[in-house]
Amino acid sequence: MAVFEYKGILVGTGKPVKGVRDAENAKALRAALRKDGIMLTGATEEQAAKAKAKRDLKIFAFAGRPSTSDVAVMTRQLATLIGAGIPLFESLNALIEQVEKESLKKVLTQVREQVREGTSFAKALEAHPSVFPPLYVSMVRAGEASGTLEGVLTRLTVFMENQAKLVGKVTAALAYPALMALIGIGLISVLMVAVVPNVTGIFASMDQALPWYTAALIGTSAFASSYWWLVLLALVGAVYGFRRWVRTPKGRLAWDTFVLQAPIFGKLIQMLSIARFSRTLATLLSSGVALLSAMDIVRSVLGNAALEKVIVDAIASIREGQSIAEPLKRSGRFPPIVTHMIAIGERSGQLEAMLENVANAYDSAVETRVQVLTSLLEPLMIVIMGGAVAFIAISILMPLIQMSSFVG
Repeated sequence: MAVFEYKGILVGTGKPVKGVRDAENAKALRAALRKDGIMLTGATEEQAAKAKAKRDLKIFAFAGRPSTSDVAVMTRQLATLIGAGIPLFESLNALIEQVEKESLKKVLTQVREQVREGTSFAKALEAHPSVFPPLYVSMVRAGEASGTLEGVLTRLTVFMENQAKLVGKVTAALAYPALMALIGIGLISVLMVAVVPNVTGIFASMDQALPWYTAALIGTSAFASSYWWLVLLALVGAVYGFRRWVRTPKGRLAWDTFVLQAPIFGKLIQMLSIARFSRTLATLLSSGVALLSAMDIVRSVLGNAALEKVIVDAIASIREGQSIAEPLKRSGRFPPIVTHMIAIGERSGQLEAMLENVANAYDSAVETRVQVLTSLLEPLMIVIMGGAVAFIAISILMPLIQMSSFVG
């Protein structure tokens, strides 16, 4: 039996409808829809529909892809429906009608059809990694196996909401300094390319030596005005080369190691990674995912090659019978207090609770550090921008003052 993605019109109302339905062939599909009061206007069979879905998902990667918040809301609604005793297939039907984002609606429709064919919920979700990451799929798989899908979905919702909230706070705190930096760079660029050459043109007729800073300003401005395209091309080439280098295993490891050791921001990134590691591992273990599988999933969500290498080494050590805390402590990437709390949690049988405590502590520490950095960055950006504009003004005014004195 083939699967068709169809479009039609409700007889009597003229309202357009679309959906997915099983049928032997297009003729049988038309007859079945006619019984439901739908006049078929177009149908695409399974293979073409899958290809179209793949193209749609590629488009979603650039625009309209479901956000973490969208998936969190959907997950909470699904947990509520399942908790009310509604079967999974019917819950998915209700979700598809409820969800407003078209990209998420399409993905859920494909998941529903796979579930209808007998595929497990986790397996159906696994086909859409851009929307449901390995963490999500593994927790759902554990929930299905243990019969605690409602509880797992609730924990997933809390986890995603906490992650989105933390990222939102960090992004919002750093948005203003970043905007100021962009405005400052744009302002100074306009001054150097458009304003300074016109003002400093009068210095060409002066029969006297210019101060070194004025000569440097004029030279820089002349270069920027004449060769701005070369600067732009060099910048684009540098960014392209850097991105290609970072995509190589050696380059990514070197860059991520540097990031963790970078002044000011390195500590913040390390704290963010530890918070993510602790909360993700706690959530997976609480949902019944095996330790080694949970560690492997945590490795994939860290986003830092240097820390991923630590987790890979830890997995190998755990397989040999060691504790979790011991290889983490040896790496030197995890602070002693973190490894100490993990060790206590392992000995007391309360590892999940200890990991949650670590995550909560580091989330709070990240918020505090971001606030401090923001309070320092804002005046620093003002000083840098003011200093650059003052340098340009002094470089222009000082020769004029000297010329006025000489004439006087």
